Amino acid sequence: MQRRPNRRTFLKTGIASALLGPRLDVKAAGAGFLPVVVSSGNGLAAAARAMQEIEDGRDALDAVIAGVNIVENDPNDMSVGYGGLPNEDGGVEVDSCVMHGPTHRGGAVAALRNIKTPSNVAQVVMERSDHALLVGEGALRFARMHGFPEVDLLTDRAREAWLRWRENLSTRDDRLPAHSPEDADVGRAASLPERNHGTISCLAVDGRGDISGVTTTSGLSFKIPGRVGDSPIFGAGLYVDNEVGAAGSTGRGEANLLNCTSFAVVEFMRNGASPEEACLMACQRIVDHNKVARLRDDEGRPRFGVSFYAVSKAGQHGGASIWGPMRYAINTGGESAHHDGAHLYRRG
Repeated sequence: MQRRPNRRTFLKTGIASALLGPRLDVKAAGAGFLPVVVSSGNGLAAAARAMQEIEDGRDALDAVIAGVNIVENDPNDMSVGYGGLPNEDGGVEVDSCVMHGPTHRGGAVAALRNIKTPSNVAQVVMERSDHALLVGEGALRFARMHGFPEVDLLTDRAREAWLRWRENLSTRDDRLPAHSPEDADVGRAASLPERNHGTISCLAVDGRGDISGVTTTSGLSFKIPGRVGDSPIFGAGLYVDNEVGAAGSTGRGEANLLNCTSFAVVEFMRNGASPEEACLMACQRIVDHNKVARLRDDEGRPRFGVSFYAVSKAGQHGGASIWGPMRYAINTGGESAHHDGAHLYRRG
C-alpha cells in the first residue's frame, strides 16, 4: 500500500522537493515491468477490460480504449457517450483525447455529436490524419468518412433530466451578468456543486513498459453549446510521457485548462514526486490560482472539485482530489479494485 503524505508537510516541502529534487532514473524504473491499469472511480469494468486486452498482447492504447468503450456505450451512465447529459439545447456533445506513449502521438475530438465512442474517433484522428484535434462538424464529417455510424445519443432518461433542468432554469445556467473577479454575489455560481462533470480516464503501463491513456466525456451537463472542457486537450485532461508516466483528470475542466495540470502531474513525477504527491501538487496549483470570488467559498476554498489519476513507468499509481474522500480504480491482474486517494479538503 502506498504511503499517503501528510498534507501540512506536503504543502511545506512537497512542491519544492519535486521541482528541485532528483530526476527520475528511467533505467532503474524500467527494470522489469508489471502491467497496471489506473482509472477514475467509475472505471472498475474499464480497468478490468483494459488489463485483459494487455494480457492478450494488445497495445496499451488499444486496451484502454476498449476499456472506456464499455462506459461510452452504456445508456445508464449519464456522464459519457450514449446516454450522456446534453448541453442547454438538448444536444449531446462528446469529447475525447488519446495519447500513445511509445510514439508520443495523440488524437482528440471535441464538441462531437451523434457518435457513441469518441475515443475511437480520437484514435483515428491520431492514426489517419496529420492533425491532433478535430472539433464540431469537421470531427463528425471525419468520423462519418471513416465509417462510424451516427446515433441519437440523447436517451429518454437523459432527455427527462434535461427537461427538468429547462423547466426549472432560474439562475442555474452558465451565462453570467457583467461582474468583477472580486464579485462573489453571482447567483449562478450556486449551481456549481450540483452540476455533472462526469468523465472517465484510463491509463495503462503494459509489460514492455509502454504507457498510453485516454480520457472521454460528455462534458458538463447543460453546458453552453460548443463548450469544450479539459478532456480532449493534451496537458489538461490527459498527458503521457513514455519515459515518465501518465496522468488524467476529471472534474471542473475550466480549472484544468487554465493550469495545464495533467502535464504538471507528469512533470512533478519526472522530478521525483510519487504519483500521489504529484496529483496533490496539481490540486494545490489549482487552489493557489483560483482567484475569482464566485468560485471560492467563505474560507477561500474552491467551490468545485477536480480529481487526478496517475501512473509511473515503474507501475506506481496514485490519485488525489481537491475535495475528498476520493477513490480510483486499479487493476494489476484479475479483478479491479478501488483504491483510496489523497485530498486537500474533506467535505462534511
